Amino acid sequence: MPWLTLSIQADASYAEALSEALLETGALAVDMLDADADTPDEQAIFGEPGEPTSAVWQHNLVNALFENDADVTGILQACCAKLSISPQPEHRIEPLPENDWVRLTQSQFDPIRISERLWIVPTWHEPSDPKAINIALDPGLAFGTGSHPTTRLCLRWLDTHIKGGESVLDYGCGSGILAIAAMKLGAANAVGIDIDPQAVIASRDNAEANAVRADFFTTENAPALQSDIVVANILTNPLRALAPVLASSAKRSGRIVLSGILAEQADDVIRIYSEWFDMAPAILDEGWACLSGIKR
Repeated sequence: MPWLTLSIQADASYAEALSEALLETGALAVDMLDADADTPDEQAIFGEPGEPTSAVWQHNLVNALFENDADVTGILQACCAKLSISPQPEHRIEPLPENDWVRLTQSQFDPIRISERLWIVPTWHEPSDPKAINIALDPGLAFGTGSHPTTRLCLRWLDTHIKGGESVLDYGCGSGILAIAAMKLGAANAVGIDIDPQAVIASRDNAEANAVRADFFTTENAPALQSDIVVANILTNPLRALAPVLASSAKRSGRIVLSGILAEQADDVIRIYSEWFDMAPAILDEGWACLSGIKR
């Protein structure tokens, strides 16, 4: 059965209430995304240390799914009237055809070659190079499957710089991909930390699936430690706020690796981290930057 999708540009004053109203009046599912994602105005809302918290983004994209015969226009009008939203926000209604969603999703994810010896392989694929270092990882709820330039940049850095025996901290571990890769590349130990308990669960599951021993914690119960390599693939605003925390987590002469940074934001992040690190020039991929430095 085909469906209808409703996408609404909603500001913070009513985005959450509108989402709830849509669910109450016939929406099968509703989600909210940052309408400014992948721009300099992107906003972290998850309460990183030193960062103000918010329940929603300043500019939201509210997406709702409806059955094909639903009066989506009427539902939106009723919800706006109930919440006194005027004028009606910018929106669009589009059909969503019926598909075999599992097969369609799987067809969009092939093995990803990171380097000469490192691959990311979804579990429904056979490794393209069985002799390579293959990380089994499926797309899921947690960020970091190897398909995004920021993850690839960090993986390539690890592939180049891990020589064997290092301790690695993956701050904002998401799927655990960077900690897992570090262990497969020869690190002595790896710890992943994330504010999202679901990311920690996903990381532990992925480590087990790859026969890798790595430890994962939420920020609330993470141990204090110093590592040879600290890698953080998150967003620019949290990286700014977390600079003292991440700097203190690196050993003297240890290395830091930062990504999730738009190319135009790189100089500002370099300036901040130069207080503790001798920073190298940015490495760029599709408009994203990876920064690295050595702690003085």
